[in-house]
Amino acid sequence: MVYTVSGIQFPSVPSLQKSSQLSFYDRRSASFSFLLNRNSFSRKSLAVKCSHDSDLSSSSVAESDKVLIPQGHDNSSTTTDEVEAPDITSEDPQKIQEFTMKGEKIDYEAVSTDKDDKDGQGHVLSSHVDVDTNTQAENTSVSINKKVKVESEEARPKIIAPPGTGHKIYEIDPSLQAHRAHLDFRYGQYKRLLEEINKNEGGLDAFSRGYEKFGFTRSATGITYREWAPGATSAALIGDFNNWNPNADVMTRIRMETPSGIKDSIPAWIKFSVQAPGEIPYNGIYYDPPEEEKYVFKYPQPKRPKSLRIYESHVGMSSPEPKINTYVNFRDEVLPRIKRLGYNAVQIMAIQEHSYYASFGYHVTNFFAPSSRFGTPDDLKSLIDKAHELGLLVLMDIVHSHASNNTLDGLNMFDGTDTHYFHGGSRGYHWMWDSRLFNYGSWEVLRYLLSNARWWLEEYKFDGFRFDGVTSMMYTHHGLGVGFTGNYNEYFGFATDVDAVVYLMLVNDVIHGLFPEAVTIGEDVSGMPTFCLPTQDGGVGFDYRLHMAIADKWIEILKKKDEDWEMGDIVHTLTNRRWLEKCVAYAESHDQALVGDKTIAFWLMDKDMYDFMALDRPSTPLIDRGIALHKMIRLITMGLGGEGYLNFMGNEFGHPEWIDFPRGDQHLPTGAVIPGNNYSYDKCRRRFDLGDADYLRYRGMQEFDQAMQHLEERFGFMTSEHQYISRKHEGDKVIVFERGKLVFVFNFHWYNSYSDYRVGCLNPGKYKIVLDSDDPLFGGFNRLNPTAEYFTSDGWYDGRPRSFLVYAPSRTAVVYALADEAEPEPTLKPVEVLKPVEVLVMEPELEPEPKQVLESESKPEPVEAEVEP
Repeated sequence: MVYTVSGIQFPSVPSLQKSSQLSFYDRRSASFSFLLNRNSFSRKSLAVKCSHDSDLSSSSVAESDKVLIPQGHDNSSTTTDEVEAPDITSEDPQKIQEFTMKGEKIDYEAVSTDKDDKDGQGHVLSSHVDVDTNTQAENTSVSINKKVKVESEEARPKIIAPPGTGHKIYEIDPSLQAHRAHLDFRYGQYKRLLEEINKNEGGLDAFSRGYEKFGFTRSATGITYREWAPGATSAALIGDFNNWNPNADVMTRIRMETPSGIKDSIPAWIKFSVQAPGEIPYNGIYYDPPEEEKYVFKYPQPKRPKSLRIYESHVGMSSPEPKINTYVNFRDEVLPRIKRLGYNAVQIMAIQEHSYYASFGYHVTNFFAPSSRFGTPDDLKSLIDKAHELGLLVLMDIVHSHASNNTLDGLNMFDGTDTHYFHGGSRGYHWMWDSRLFNYGSWEVLRYLLSNARWWLEEYKFDGFRFDGVTSMMYTHHGLGVGFTGNYNEYFGFATDVDAVVYLMLVNDVIHGLFPEAVTIGEDVSGMPTFCLPTQDGGVGFDYRLHMAIADKWIEILKKKDEDWEMGDIVHTLTNRRWLEKCVAYAESHDQALVGDKTIAFWLMDKDMYDFMALDRPSTPLIDRGIALHKMIRLITMGLGGEGYLNFMGNEFGHPEWIDFPRGDQHLPTGAVIPGNNYSYDKCRRRFDLGDADYLRYRGMQEFDQAMQHLEERFGFMTSEHQYISRKHEGDKVIVFERGKLVFVFNFHWYNSYSDYRVGCLNPGKYKIVLDSDDPLFGGFNRLNPTAEYFTSDGWYDGRPRSFLVYAPSRTAVVYALADEAEPEPTLKPVEVLKPVEVLVMEPELEPEPKQVLESESKPEPVEAEVEP
């Protein structure tokens, strides 16, 4: 039995399993083509025409003489091998497929690709099954002429700057001269690959638009489906087509004959996939609503801010209720909160579809599909548009460092081979993450990943990316069991994966060339030199590096007694970054919030948070210490740590407990059992109601974080070129520094408060307090007069030409500004108080205001937090 779709008949094949399926949202016309491998030794392009009365196995085959890559060029070769790439342009005018671009709509005009076609019947490209035996999945009997007509500013021509000499890195850091052979080789590979892409693909602009050809694409002639599957010997799109009834549950899938047997898969370029209720596998969805139902963006994307203040978030766990939240609720409830708190960017995790929720979104199965757990693609677009209306950048946590090991829903063994998108054997497997590792030397992997980055920027209007796991990408040891000391031999040697580094250079070229305002942040713990320098200068091209050492240092310090905290160690960690390479600093991110770890608030206050956070109950020394240090740690991290700042949602008010995704018991091969949590969502949510409650101490910490963000917005100190650390006194436990026009004074001593404490400064005049962590609004003890004025006196002190006297209470951070710039702004609008969810914690009254003396009279013992091993 067959079903006819747009003049093509598809055999109705019984489903092997209810998995890896494809459902059609749109029920209009469609036709399909595949790119697979008929003969592992042949390098010729084949076209298989679907017979009207036969199964795919009896299709007739027409063979083309065109050769895509040289005979004997192995599929597993990397781009660092010397390859003589052919000219793929056909001289036959009958083989031209023209694209006319109007705004963002592409109209196709396809003509015959078969020289023997006399009547033009059944030979339109979209009604072929294209069989490709090469690594480069391009139908070589078709060349593409692109006619671009710009009808709006959004459709302006995209220009990617050509590569430079790559030599400026040696001027910036002369120490790199000792490794010039490696760096010149790296840059040479980058330039050679660019030349090959320009020659064979028409440049990075065209090469990074793979989503316009692969997967499901719509044209005037219908819907075409294409796939690159060199390991498969045949393929069919199977399922119940039932005349495209929009109300029917129609499922199809790709069935391929592979060396591993018959394999059913979700299309690699699928744009949406869902998990049906009660089922484990996902189903691919052809998502193409009618034009009148598609979301239309209303607001322009904000310009890149000079300094980034990032609110790291996860849509699913962003509700105070124990449930999976939605794009719509996040849009309506969380985005306004982020704006009020003073952040200018929201970084969203777990956007790419991932079958395993507890992977935090890092085991991606469908790279082009937004996670359907939270809503539809149009819901996500409306979220991003709302953020833009609020002036917020939206950064996506993108995963190109590895892929899910899932063979049912993801790319693993997609065409039945171990080496399709990934390295084979142990090199293609990350033993710690239990995931697959991409082969960045594969032409089609480059097309796939470059197109993926562009897709999210083009289709969804994301404003940039935080690239996950970049350290794992750049080294063949993946950073496992390696302690990076800063020795340059650790970065430029045989352990460096040059293919991966070159890919990172290319993807930064695509992003910055086509979307000049876009931001790229790389998660690199190694400290790779040149990481945040432009590719034209020889760098890797990122805008920012995540300063990951800071969070680790704070956890290390929090395990020590107060008297063992070293001011010099804190300052060194915060300021230890490469010249001209910007960093995003953070005291803690989602990593520290996961089950098995502890947030800073929990390290500081531990179990006391359950019983002593209510203002109508007495506090405890542990709570007082924890709240004070929580504020100080965050401010000094923002003040000294980098040119950007990041906070994971909820940590701004010291969110209690950890994140534990719903999960069942895990049975290991050894017979051991790791207990689950009975699939509970209780610890997989954010209790924003705690930070909003004016009867809880969490509110003060949230108010301080808000004031901190607005202070940076007002003074822009994170990106100021002026930074001077005038004091890091181990005995006094005091740190004093200038950043921009501000003077920061931190007293970490657990009981010593200092009267008439002299601090050095650069600028003369009258100073006033612009931020005081001891303000009662922030849960402090009100030991400072907010209206006090501080006058400078000339004379060198701590290496500064002037100084002034202050009172520095214990465990307090105070920021001073010149009086003419310190005039108070309009009162900040407090965070909207939501109706509280049932709260199980209650707490104490403020302690009496301590005397303003040099040293407390009672000298209490320093408080040591109770911590778990």
